[in-house]
Amino acid sequence: MKVYNSIEEFKNVTNPVVTTGTFDGVHLGHQKIISRLKDVAKNEQGETVLLTFYPHPRMVLFPDDNELKLLNTQPEKIELLEKYGVEHLIIHPFTKEFSRLTSVEFVRNILVNQIKTKKLVIGYNHHFGRNREGSFEHLKEYGPLYGFDVEEIPAQDIDHIEVSSTKIRTALQTGDIDTATKYSGHSYSLTGKVVGGKKLGRTIGYPTANISVDDKYKLIPADGVYAVKVKHNDTIYGGMLNIGNNPTVEGKGRSIEVNIFDFDKDIYGEEATVYFINRLRDEEKFTGLDELKRQLAIDKENSLKVL
Repeated sequence: MKVYNSIEEFKNVTNPVVTTGTFDGVHLGHQKIISRLKDVAKNEQGETVLLTFYPHPRMVLFPDDNELKLLNTQPEKIELLEKYGVEHLIIHPFTKEFSRLTSVEFVRNILVNQIKTKKLVIGYNHHFGRNREGSFEHLKEYGPLYGFDVEEIPAQDIDHIEVSSTKIRTALQTGDIDTATKYSGHSYSLTGKVVGGKKLGRTIGYPTANISVDDKYKLIPADGVYAVKVKHNDTIYGGMLNIGNNPTVEGKGRSIEVNIFDFDKDIYGEEATVYFINRLRDEEKFTGLDELKRQLAIDKENSLKVL
């Protein structure tokens, strides 16, 4: 996959078959669009092009919005889009000036003059241009004028529920990993640097790696204990993870701590990725370390069953 950091970098692609959007989470609905994009490109003897934006439009238009949480960091989104077979990824800087483009200016200046779109494939209820004024109906009007075809992909439904990034975020914020995984089509993940902690875990036989996630917009799932897989240096391990405030040992502040099974390396300062497989239980306050240790043994057994 070729990645372009602006529309201006993009050029000389045969019969571009294009889609556009934020694609946060690259969930099953997005995958359906990409699959159709690939089919059309094959039929048109063209190449697939996905136009997305960074920063996320809400970061620019509502900079004081502290509620915005995203399913993907930029590297995670790039990795997923490559995994699902996009050939050309344009990540165009989103600015206030860019947000003022009218729908017709977006079509004429960006889709036609810059990208030279042959066919546009968009998701259900897609809007674009200033104040989200553009719609599929507008695109059907603009297509014949500017020489491209347009196709709208219906919403992806699971159990008659429309899949969306918002529904996946809600599921994760309530600890519903099963629903998040079902709607995403892949396990939710966090990547971060391993940082120093209290080192209490090793005193009771369950040493943990403390994961620090730098991106403040990355959504952290609900507090609790999870069965997880952990990737370090391209090797996958099983593990169990706690998100919360460690009330038994009077922890200060929310932390993400993972006990990696059959692993005894010192990885401070190194990067690790955690994949959420199943939520085991709520975080609890125990009467002391002995009771905590007994519960951790149960958690490990349950994690191994899940994994």
